[in-house]
Amino acid sequence: MAEAPTSTDQDTDSQGEPALRRVMGPKLLLLFIVGDILGTGVYALTGQVAAEVGGAAWVPFLVAFVIATITAFSYLELVTKYPQAAGAALYTHKAFGIHFVTFIVAFVVMSSGITSASTASRAFAANLGKGFGLDIGPGVIVLIALGFMLLVAAINFRG
Repeated sequence: MAEAPTSTDQDTDSQGEPALRRVMGPKLLLLFIVGDILGTGVYALTGQVAAEVGGAAWVPFLVAFVIATITAFSYLELVTKYPQAAGAALYTHKAFGIHFVTFIVAFVVMSSGITSASTASRAFAANLGKGFGLDIGPGVIVLIALGFMLLVAAINFRG
């Protein structure tokens, strides 16, 4: 039988609630949020956009950077007020207290993570084919993208 945790565990605070270990500082959190908001789709299409727009290709990056920075500072403020894991879902629940709205926010955040990972994997597969000068079809690109996602999942699972 497993032993019950004692009150001397390092992962709990003085009130017996789980405490979060600080592994990300404010600077790293800011960079993480900025990178997450900018997304991989922007980087996958930069060359095509630059070919169409020319010298003004930097303007969307500047706009996205400003929005991402404002959002990052909002998250920095919220994480100091509510130091718990859950992100946007927690902050929505604290603000509105409506479980359905919290669920919708959590679902949308999860969906955006899945779609951004899919976009990054597909861009990786397409660029890999172009980089090696291969003329591969959409089916092969999807298979390479799925293989890449499985590789990343295995690395994450391994730790």
